[in-house]
Amino acid sequence: MTIRAMRRGGAASLLALLAAGAVSAQTVSDRGLSYTLYGTPGLIETPSALSAKDGQIAATVGAFDGQTRTTFTFQLLPNLSGSFRYTRIEDYTLPGQSVRDETYFDRSFDLRYRFNDETATMPAVAIGLQDFLGTGAYGAEYLVATKTFGDTLRVSAGLGWGRFGSHGGFDNPLGVLASDFDNRPSLDFGEGGTFALDQLFRGDAALFGGVEYAPSETLTLKVEYSSDAYDRESELGLIERDSPLNFGAVYRPLPGVQLGASWLYGSELALTGTFLIDPTERPYGPGLDPAPVPVRIRDADARVAQSWDRRAIPEATIGAALQQALAAEGVELSSIQLSDRAVRLRYTNTRYRSEAQAMGRIARMLSLGLPASIEQFTLEPMQRGVPLSAVTLSRSDIESFADVAGGTAALAQRRVLDDAGSAAALAELPRIDDRFSWGIAPYGRITVFDSEAPFQLEFGAQLTASYEITDSLVASGTFRQQLYTNREDPELVVAEEGEPHPVRRNAALYAKEGTTGIRDLTLAHYGRLAPDVYTRATLGYLEEMYGGASTEVLWKPADSRLGLGAEVNYAKQRDFDLGLGFQDYDVVTGHASAYYDFDNRFYGQVDVGRYLAGDWGATFILDREFENGWSVGGYFTLTDLPFEAFGEGSFDKGIRVSIPLDYVVGQPTRREASSTLASLQRDGGARLRVDGRLYEVVRDGHLNDLDDGWGRFWK
Repeated sequence: MTIRAMRRGGAASLLALLAAGAVSAQTVSDRGLSYTLYGTPGLIETPSALSAKDGQIAATVGAFDGQTRTTFTFQLLPNLSGSFRYTRIEDYTLPGQSVRDETYFDRSFDLRYRFNDETATMPAVAIGLQDFLGTGAYGAEYLVATKTFGDTLRVSAGLGWGRFGSHGGFDNPLGVLASDFDNRPSLDFGEGGTFALDQLFRGDAALFGGVEYAPSETLTLKVEYSSDAYDRESELGLIERDSPLNFGAVYRPLPGVQLGASWLYGSELALTGTFLIDPTERPYGPGLDPAPVPVRIRDADARVAQSWDRRAIPEATIGAALQQALAAEGVELSSIQLSDRAVRLRYTNTRYRSEAQAMGRIARMLSLGLPASIEQFTLEPMQRGVPLSAVTLSRSDIESFADVAGGTAALAQRRVLDDAGSAAALAELPRIDDRFSWGIAPYGRITVFDSEAPFQLEFGAQLTASYEITDSLVASGTFRQQLYTNREDPELVVAEEGEPHPVRRNAALYAKEGTTGIRDLTLAHYGRLAPDVYTRATLGYLEEMYGGASTEVLWKPADSRLGLGAEVNYAKQRDFDLGLGFQDYDVVTGHASAYYDFDNRFYGQVDVGRYLAGDWGATFILDREFENGWSVGGYFTLTDLPFEAFGEGSFDKGIRVSIPLDYVVGQPTRREASSTLASLQRDGGARLRVDGRLYEVVRDGHLNDLDDGWGRFWK
């Protein structure tokens, strides 16, 4: 996992943001709902059929003698959750491997689906797959039911396979459907990371269950009967399993924080800690934004006026006054078109994450500063000098709906969304902001999940500068000075026969040798070929490891859910010292991309093309975004590179998390921090990292994103 700032320059660490969000997060609505040592809702080690609140994120660390499990669980939908787990086990080896006196690191993924809500007579029932993408060290499947009695007592009982079918097992009841269910094949994941269908719900089954008692909102007591025999661990002498009974307690000292202790199998003391984040809510409610100016209401005579006196109020005076007023709101007004009854503005919102919120602030200013005869406001937001759309509002509607219940929705029904118009009729305004900007800030990078060095830390200071040659042509760069790293001296990775060129595996050498150097140095141009067609061209040192040229075109109508794009890049690998030099390796990469905005803030993306190692394939991405700016999603990439050549993990996959800084600080800002939790960084499916790809730039001003943020229009 690498923690770095997103496209708008957020420099805060993701881990710090998670901790800040956890303290102010809302507790789970279900009394006593807590997390297991596996980081999933349940008892102590066995699962329950409960689901967390929709959208909730849980980060759990569970440990007992010789084992530490770190789990990230996300409630994707009200009934569906997914988990990514990273485990450290001392002196452990998989079956079939020679016994080694060293620490084993394991990565695994879970899925759980709840079929129904609990009722007065029916329990909730869920089905789950544990470690279905990984080595299978924790591989298990289960069917579990949970019933609550009153406000304090909850009982769960289930049927398990795999690990959950290894103690007190009996013939698989699914054997009546097909004899294939009777036996569980020996596990052979090869490089790991693949979906072993022939394992699922196979072999002996066993019963598990337990009771939870919550005497208060802050304390839950648990006892469970576990059907996990810990066969491999017992064989290696890592655990003494004297009893199938486990006992535990969970305490909630703060909202969003759970601390647990348990006694396992009559021999082991285990501790857990869980931090809960609710991205559907805001720690500061509506935020700490400065109050907007009030809407000025015209009298009846003013509303019917057909013109205004240009000698008394010249157009140039109006433009200059609006530019100054909007600058105080973080809006850069670039050009304006005025007539007797209408105004049209083209501007860049630099402060508010929601374009709709910026529009609301602008509309208020226009109601104060424009002649009374001007009835129609057309707002054309820009980003990176490219107009995104045109939203036309009636001034009378703004006056009517500003302070009434349901006014936000009523205004949304009346607005008109179209593509941005021609620039020919617009009068350019002289810029009053500084085209040159710079800043010095700390940076941090944490890399985890590497089997050789599971936790690597790097931090230092970076100087960032940019110069806007024009609104759409920007030169920018970042110079870094490393101050500390705990990385041990990495060795140069050289591709062996059948392996791809090490396009990413030598990343550690850039941290070792590039202690002082240029992270990126680019010249980027954005444009619009046609009303729905956008372009980008970026030249220079594109990222830490590669320089070259990147070009992109995107078709994305303002009122369409669908976007189509294409990108072609020439990339050359940089020297490890992050200077101006290059290595011998170069490659032409490119992708055709499709983007789709689903309902409920789900965004899908498919990229098909050629990757940095020369392999051909496709990447599939699905993100869920929340009204307050949080985004959580996952991706996987399959290419023509064989799993054996890819190496451990078999193919590229991971989880993406993005946190808006305004969620944490409460003040409006467009900055955000992002992290990708990937099981491994390898060479297959590796893509060039280029700042400012078009879809993320232009969609803010398009229909669905405007709808999603329209609730903040009057904020």
